[in-house]
This record gives sequence, C-alpha cells and structure tokens, in this order.
Amino acid sequence: MYLLNYTQFSDNSEETGYFRKISCTTRLNRPYISHKPMNQPSVCVTLRGRTSEEMISDAPKAIKMGADLLEVRLDFLWTTEEKIRTTKISDEVEKDEVEVLVGRLDFEEVDFQEEIERISSSIEAPILMVCRPQEQGGFFPSSEDERLSVLRSAISANPSWIDLEIDIPAEEREELVSLSGGGQTQVIASFHSLEGVPSISEITNDISEAQEMGDIVKACYSTSDRKDALRIFEAALELKSTSHKYCVMGLGPGGDWARIHAPVLGQGLVFATTESGWHLAQQGRINAADLRTAWEVMGYP
Repeated sequence: MYLLNYTQFSDNSEETGYFRKISCTTRLNRPYISHKPMNQPSVCVTLRGRTSEEMISDAPKAIKMGADLLEVRLDFLWTTEEKIRTTKISDEVEKDEVEVLVGRLDFEEVDFQEEIERISSSIEAPILMVCRPQEQGGFFPSSEDERLSVLRSAISANPSWIDLEIDIPAEEREELVSLSGGGQTQVIASFHSLEGVPSISEITNDISEAQEMGDIVKACYSTSDRKDALRIFEAALELKSTSHKYCVMGLGPGGDWARIHAPVLGQGLVFATTESGWHLAQQGRINAADLRTAWEVMGYP
C-alpha cells in the first residue's frame, strides 16, 4: 500500500520547521492561544469511476478507509477513459509507462436520471452529489440549463449533501436550495478558482460573504508553489477565530497542507481519495487512509 511521506509534517521537516519559526510573529500562532476546541473534521472521499457501476464498486473501499461522506462526481459520467501502455528505454533500462486519455461524451449519451437512481439505491452511506462545470475544473459537457436539470434530479434523490456553486444565477440557485430544503439535503456552497490563489484577506472575505449560501462553504484554489499553499493555510487559521463553517484547500504543490492539518485549522470537512501514489502530494490530494493515519500520528483528535 502507498505510504504517506511523513517527513512533510514531522518535527524535522523543512515545512514544519518553517511554520514553527514564523508562528511567533504572524497569525500562524493563533491555534496555540485559541480557546476553541480542536475537532476532527468529517472526511469526504471522492469516488473513482466514470460510470455508476465503477463508483458503486469504489464505495466499500472508501468506507473501509474511513470515509464519513462519499462524493459522487456526476460530471464524470460524461467522460471515458483509455489507458495506453508504452515501454520506454532509457540508459538501456526498459520502463513501462501508462498514459490515460480522457474522452468526452455528448450530453444526450448519458441517461443521468437512471444513473443517479442506481447510485442512490446502491450506496447506503451518506452521499454528496456534485456536477461540476468545465469553468470550475469539471467535465460537464453541455449548457448551464442542462446542468441545472441534472442538479434537480440529484436533489430529488435526497442525498445527504448537494454541492451548489455560489455563481449559479441567483434565481435558479434559490430554487435549488428550496428543493433541497424540502428533504434532508444539506448544501455545500462552493467555488473553485483555476486562476491561482488570491490574498489571505480575499480568501477569508469570500468565505465570509458566502456563509448564508449553504450549510458549509468550500473553497478550492489552484496552487503553483508552496507560497500559494501557505496563503491558504494562513487563511484557514484566520477563519478559525470565527464561527464560520468552511472547507479550504488547494490543488497543486502544498495543497494537501490544509487537508493534513485540517483539525488544527478548524475545518469542518476534508476531501480525500481512494487513489494511491506519490503523485497525489504534487497534486495537493491525499489518500483517505493516509489522512486518518497522519491525524493519528500527529495526535489530532
């Protein structure tokens, strides 16, 4: 099994040493004087797969790894995957490589209502349903009106959670929130930036302004280096002194810092994967079992 590189949060690591060094002079020292208790966040594991059958098959593995909530990316239903294996020779050594090609399906090629019903009836654990548009890093292939129809069908299946982006037009978003309120579905108000990480104050302001738009606010930013990741980390610490409910993370170098240290950052929810491999750290993601182990090693409750 893939093992987490614990040097990224051990006492001897460069990053932790840096955090300790600056904690005496910046907002990074706040958790040490905070009177708020440190609670363990819920872990949401994104199900792997591009069909309902594949997602359903991944669910038991996610639960075994410690998932509290399972994320179903409905936009993945409009994708296909082809793995091409090649052998490269370097310094007289053969090395097998696998290239994954992701294809796109047209909207009409997927019976999304049937797929949603199959997923809902087959998975007993709490589910978060998501249909991410391409502008926010998703794969949904068609118009916003058709995406909203998918979200309506998802809500009608009564999942535990539904993800509604904050930039959905106000009238349509209010309708979706109202529909979710008719059952027991809670709302994640989300936004995903592919344009980098803004300032700490912009991150905290964005999350503060979105508090009334859902039961928790999720903010995800693309990081290009560790300075970007540090701004996300510091923003989460700023938010810890508030009563806000939030989930802040990065995708890219250092993006996993806010996930690994989520309990001390006051986060309510952390996203993980059943996928394994050293590439996850560079992408800012983390294996769910490794995340649980990391919290145990660091003594997080």
